Amino acid sequence: MFGDIEGLIILAVILFITGFILIGIEMITPGLHAPGVIGTTCLLIGIFLVSDTVAEGAVITIIVLALLGIMLAVILSLLSRGKLKSPIILKEEQNKNKGYISSSDLNYLLGKVGTATTDLRPTGTGNFDGIEFDVISEGKYITRNTKLMIYKVQGSKLIVKALAD
Repeated sequence: MFGDIEGLIILAVILFITGFILIGIEMITPGLHAPGVIGTTCLLIGIFLVSDTVAEGAVITIIVLALLGIMLAVILSLLSRGKLKSPIILKEEQNKNKGYISSSDLNYLLGKVGTATTDLRPTGTGNFDGIEFDVISEGKYITRNTKLMIYKVQGSKLIVKALAD
């Protein structure tokens, strides 16, 4: 009898670990659905295996949801800082035929001077060497046709400031 309980606990731990890993994969590469569905199923079966009462199951479910929330916050933080590579962000460089620019390394734009093609409230568009980029001013409203300089690059964000004429 004691061996059966140990076996169920070991199975539940394996299911919890598998569930968290699969849901983590779904958080990094959204849209696959299979890892999320299988991971959720693993977590639910694990909860049913370790809980003896409905109240105990509810408490375990709340703990699992809290852990998933923490996991989501950590993954989003790592993705936003560039520590994890997201399959959603384009990795190729600009191609005139395709009309997009990747976010891989925009540091070459530091110090470039251009013109605001739209009002920046604080986001908008700026033209630098004939190419339009989405830019952000640090909270300041900048009117259209104002001279801009890119002074900071944060991942795919180009932070600009207005230059005095």
